[in-house]
Amino acid sequence: MRRLLPLGLLPFIGLAFLFAVELPAAAQAKKEAPIVPPREGKSETIKLFNGKDLEGWEGYTDLWSVKDGVIVAKNTDPIKFSTYLLTKRKFTDFRLKLAAKLVTSEMHSGVAFWGEVRPSVSKDPEKDRTKYTYAGHLVMFPSGWGMYDLFGRNGLPVDGGPARKVGKQHDWNELDIIAQGNRVRLIANGVLVVDWRDPEPDRIKDGPIGLQLHSNNVPQEIQFKGLELTTFPEVKGIPEKIGEKVSE
Repeated sequence: MRRLLPLGLLPFIGLAFLFAVELPAAAQAKKEAPIVPPREGKSETIKLFNGKDLEGWEGYTDLWSVKDGVIVAKNTDPIKFSTYLLTKRKFTDFRLKLAAKLVTSEMHSGVAFWGEVRPSVSKDPEKDRTKYTYAGHLVMFPSGWGMYDLFGRNGLPVDGGPARKVGKQHDWNELDIIAQGNRVRLIANGVLVVDWRDPEPDRIKDGPIGLQLHSNNVPQEIQFKGLELTTFPEVKGIPEKIGEKVSE
């Protein structure tokens, strides 16, 4: 005689079948990222900021200004969407050295790249002031050190612990961002704190560099200086181990 299974076991059998189907997909999601080699092109060093004005950049002029040789991002009224000061020029592989300081608020800022300007994140870009909103990769500091995929995958699997050990909350942080192929390295105050490869390199785009003023309901101020960029850099002296100091 054919025996029937008790009805009470059916949910558990269904779960077992579900996990049997889902586990291979999960395993694939954890596979190592491909190694995309650095792109080739003309290497040149560019001062993105001339120390006097915002020539070569675009953004809301009531939020971005220059004072005493420093770029100042400052808001007093609430900001509904994060906004950016964007280079008019686009970049793929680069090395960007800058210093950044969070003056007012505890909200993080960041440097965006490998993406595109996307005003359409709002149904009413004029009202919501999204003309200079960015979709792409973001290196975050000093609150919530790490990386983010703006209007994409959201938080990226980067450990912010090493950066927090050497980072400064309300003082100048010396930052060195190296973006090559699908690899991003971040040196903070002379220490390698991030070394990450994007497992989805098709997402990488030739895009502007963007300095972030994050959405917030309270006043905030972030300052930037330096901002020297080298295209298609030849990189030497970077340690392979997170937490080690850079020799160069």
